[in-house]
Amino acid sequence: MEAEPGPERRPAERGSPARPRSPDLTPERAPPSEPAPSSERGQESEPARGPSPGPPEEGAQALEEFAALHGPALRASGVPELYWGRLLHKLEHEVFDAGEMFGIMQVEEDGSEDEEMREVRRKGPNPGVDLSYKVIVTREVGLQAADPNSIFLIDHAWTYRVEHARRQLQQTPGLLHRMANLMGIEFHGEVPSAEAVALVLEEMWKFNQTYQLAHGSAEEKVPVWYVMDEFGSRIQHADVPSVATAPFFYMPQQVAYTLLWPLRDLDTGEEVTRDFAYGETDPLIRKCMLLPWAPTNMLDVSSSTPEPPDGHYQAILEENKEKLPIAIRPTAYPHEHIFKVCTDVHQVLSHLTHPRFTFTPREADADILYNFSHFKDYRRLSQERPNVLLNQFPCENLLTVKDCLASIARRVGGPEGPPWLPRTFNLRTELPQFVSCFQQRERRGEDNHWICKPWNLARSLDTHITRDLSSIIRHRESAPKVVSKYIESPVLFHREDVGMVKFDIRYVVLLRSVTPLRLFAYDVFWLRFSNRPFALDDLDDYEKHFTVMNYHPDVVLKQAWHVCSQIIPPAAEETSWQDGGLPQILRQVHYDEFIPAFEKQYPEFPWKDVQAEIFRAITELFQAACAKPAPLGLCAYPSSRAVYAVDLMLKWDDRPDGKRVMQPQILEVNFNPDCERACKYHPTFFNDVFSTLFLDQPSNCHVTPLL
Repeated sequence: MEAEPGPERRPAERGSPARPRSPDLTPERAPPSEPAPSSERGQESEPARGPSPGPPEEGAQALEEFAALHGPALRASGVPELYWGRLLHKLEHEVFDAGEMFGIMQVEEDGSEDEEMREVRRKGPNPGVDLSYKVIVTREVGLQAADPNSIFLIDHAWTYRVEHARRQLQQTPGLLHRMANLMGIEFHGEVPSAEAVALVLEEMWKFNQTYQLAHGSAEEKVPVWYVMDEFGSRIQHADVPSVATAPFFYMPQQVAYTLLWPLRDLDTGEEVTRDFAYGETDPLIRKCMLLPWAPTNMLDVSSSTPEPPDGHYQAILEENKEKLPIAIRPTAYPHEHIFKVCTDVHQVLSHLTHPRFTFTPREADADILYNFSHFKDYRRLSQERPNVLLNQFPCENLLTVKDCLASIARRVGGPEGPPWLPRTFNLRTELPQFVSCFQQRERRGEDNHWICKPWNLARSLDTHITRDLSSIIRHRESAPKVVSKYIESPVLFHREDVGMVKFDIRYVVLLRSVTPLRLFAYDVFWLRFSNRPFALDDLDDYEKHFTVMNYHPDVVLKQAWHVCSQIIPPAAEETSWQDGGLPQILRQVHYDEFIPAFEKQYPEFPWKDVQAEIFRAITELFQAACAKPAPLGLCAYPSSRAVYAVDLMLKWDDRPDGKRVMQPQILEVNFNPDCERACKYHPTFFNDVFSTLFLDQPSNCHVTPLL
């Protein structure tokens, strides 16, 4: 997904993964994106601050309210209720008393260490030049797990989202210095150097932790990463740890901390350790998860990723709480029947004008349900109202959720997938195979740029391009993700105002039925372009590597391209109001401008041939998705119809005969796409869609049959 669509794109939902992942916190607002205040409270004691505790009944009530507000998060993190009372006290009065219990011990290395061992140590959890650290219990009587006071607050030295990390290191006074010292990176001088920033961005994956907001907008749900203070960051790994830690957001103060509590009694001088792969029991996956701190050769592990077993798809169906329909007969409506449509899609209400469709606000009266949200209970609908048509298919998440898309595509291309889909791994279930693939490519000297994407977020949110294996492995902890081979050799387009840039293409496809498989492509497609010339560097430069500019707050949409193969009005302009109230003119470039320009740049590649390959890829994808019965494939429910958007790019590829070709690369498929621009420039759009899907009259519509 070098390009992502707008907020309209709603992938089919997926349930939460069964494996442990980053905690979901529920603050009233998003945590700050700027660094947290500097402090090293773990190294010294601070007195309790604030009013003294009130009468016992007030304390009991306060604890009851605290448990009601924060209990679910504390239980999910495994914090024993034994500690909740003292935790509340420490939070209310900002008691940072870890310094009374623990100390940081500096471990000096002897000079006999050879260069190879020094390099291994440099890649360890605390890669100092000549120093390493550990945390020990310093209190004379030790630490007792049964003591209600044995829970401690750890400050966060830096809180950020990945896309802001470089800018914060460059612009926030003192941050680069502190992070370099904490991570054992030599840095001198006051002005942030590019080399020091790059080293911190590389090493931070050995130190950072993550959590995710449970509520809020899609932007607010993007995972938050943080680095604990010097005390918390010095705690080392152990497979059998002595303490547990978990992030915690204290709502009254709108502040995030890390909580630490013992898993057993600890004696004076005993080391404090935590499990860096906490919650994972599979030995091979633990080995992969610990690779950022303990480099391991995984070349002996197969990188083959065959299609998951049938039970995988059944589990997804249960996660989604989707109920499959019973078998019904297709409904035959009279030739001149007027269909009553119930919809919450504004564009349909505004632009569907065909005389055989009318609107009703009552679902009970409708012949067609055209919903923006996902439908779940197909069984009840098929039992009670089998004649009602609707705009989605059971199990369509197999197309619209990225890990499922990769799985079903293997029905075409085998374990490595078809040529029209970038090599993709599910980081939840295929981490060892990915690590092996990465290391094999590294050994062969092949390009190793990858792109991490959430299963079901849109608009490039929480999407990262990297060639750092540690970064990819750690991203697995934040949210369910896939990792796909980044297209290192995309077909570019020359923009006079910029140069050679990336672009992506969106096709709207109409699925009329699964059995028989009937699929159409709308005769309008859209393109989006990057703002800066493409090069395989500056991987966090959004305007160089991504094409979705109209939803990103830090970039300006320079030009939007609207392309149509048939029904073309004159070239048009529209005004878009950017932040700050400044109008930006967006020129809509149509078919008679784009395709000749493309063919002028690539005279050996007529667009009709390129589009034929695109249609071949889309056709093979839908054939794969419909090749098996539900829940292994889309359900052949006779009353279902659907509109999808297929986003793709073109890449350069070499065939066995040495011929260079443009190979389509499908990036993702989207349910219920935004059709605002289609409606604006092609007023018959929804008339065509409804005629094709619900009247079965495509002949006079602007669609091309694919199957």
